Amino acid sequence: MKVGYARIFENDQDLSSQLDALKHAGCKQIFTDRVNSLQKEQPGLETTLNYMREDDILVVWQLKHLGRSLKQLVDIVNHLGERGYGFQSLHDNIDTTTSDGVLIFRTFATLAKFGRDINKELTQAGLQAARARGRKGGRPKKLDAAKTDLLYRLYDEKQLTVTEICGVIGISRPTLYAYLRRKQEK
Repeated sequence: MKVGYARIFENDQDLSSQLDALKHAGCKQIFTDRVNSLQKEQPGLETTLNYMREDDILVVWQLKHLGRSLKQLVDIVNHLGERGYGFQSLHDNIDTTTSDGVLIFRTFATLAKFGRDINKELTQAGLQAARARGRKGGRPKKLDAAKTDLLYRLYDEKQLTVTEICGVIGISRPTLYAYLRRKQEK
């Protein structure tokens, strides 16, 4: 059985063209999502996947309506294959129920992995180059050496409460305790 899935964004209010295409393709059941650009969840897609049974075919109008990235698309289609489902994208002419469609999608998967590997290599090379120039990653320290010494001295003297020390130096309690932990580790 063909099961349709349609997704629109908040600013794209019309599902009718997708629904018409899915009905014309022979979908017996159609699920929808209306998402915004920040929303990662797709409850309609979850419902669709829970509804489907082995040998069913998930049909979408376009690939972009299934996932937000190539990696997500590949993950979803691999998940479909693992559960014994087929996949069709009407607009993109991809059909994993045929050998040609499987080849095309495996090519997508390979390219997605290649892109992730390239990004990882470039990130590592950039970090190594920055370290070679003496740069360190991470958030800059909140306190300079003078304020750090003052913090340790005030804490060791035990004349002020932790809250008062934080007020004098201008830091929060978690920051104070983080500096004290670093001192004990040294």
